[in-house]
Amino acid sequence: MPMPVLQSIHLYPVKSIAGSGPGEAVVEPWGLAGDRRWLLVDAEGRQLTQRQQRTLALARAEELPGGGLGLTAPGREPLTVAVPASGETVPVEVWKDEVEAVPAGPEAAEWFRGYLGIECRLVYLDAPERRRPIDPAYSEPGDTVSFADGYPLLLTTTASLNALNSLIAQGDHADEGPLPMDRFRPNVVVDGTAPWAEDDWHRVRIGAVEFEVVKPCSRCVVTTSDQHTAERGKEPLRTLARHRRFGDGLIFGQNLIPRGVGTIRIGDPFEILG
Repeated sequence: MPMPVLQSIHLYPVKSIAGSGPGEAVVEPWGLAGDRRWLLVDAEGRQLTQRQQRTLALARAEELPGGGLGLTAPGREPLTVAVPASGETVPVEVWKDEVEAVPAGPEAAEWFRGYLGIECRLVYLDAPERRRPIDPAYSEPGDTVSFADGYPLLLTTTASLNALNSLIAQGDHADEGPLPMDRFRPNVVVDGTAPWAEDDWHRVRIGAVEFEVVKPCSRCVVTTSDQHTAERGKEPLRTLARHRRFGDGLIFGQNLIPRGVGTIRIGDPFEILG
């Protein structure tokens, strides 16, 4: 059997809106460079994601040289946002974590308010190396993460998506399938493995960079949203609940913590180390 390879890379500069699929990416200790360094928060400073605002799927962020953003969304003029100058931070809430972040300028807040129709603002994670520690139950002292849900990278495999789509085709909502990989918003997608093989991985290498496989990824309502129309259905949660329930979680994909730095590229060999 040929060696598995890295099929695709995905960066989401702003948490929960569409990003890009570059041919290569730099791996930093807290995730891929440029991934989820920006976050939308509500008037109380709590994270805003597709869970509450599903039309965020239709907005898109492109990382610009220097870390700024190019934003587009239906009905809005494109906007360029610069990295805010180092200055005073404000506390924001990401799940149960309180994180210090730097507010972007008022133009960004006005742009998103006009799009979503609610009070909100955009913030930037200026110091990922020290702002947000990872859950110590699944990490080592000093491990940190960006504005991602909990871990630096999310890995999925094409074999497991194919297996899931086969199960969906046999279920009550077969008309919703097959689902594309973008429903799961991974950072890295691996091709050439067996279905669900990732359940047993503990350490892997992509190209020259090693990663610890620390925790299966529990899926939420975002996976039921079509990332191109923002319409919601029942799948894949209905099928995951029947076939991929582990404890309280409906599992698809694995969370990774880098145990090295470097550049990964589409086509890189993927190795299972343990």
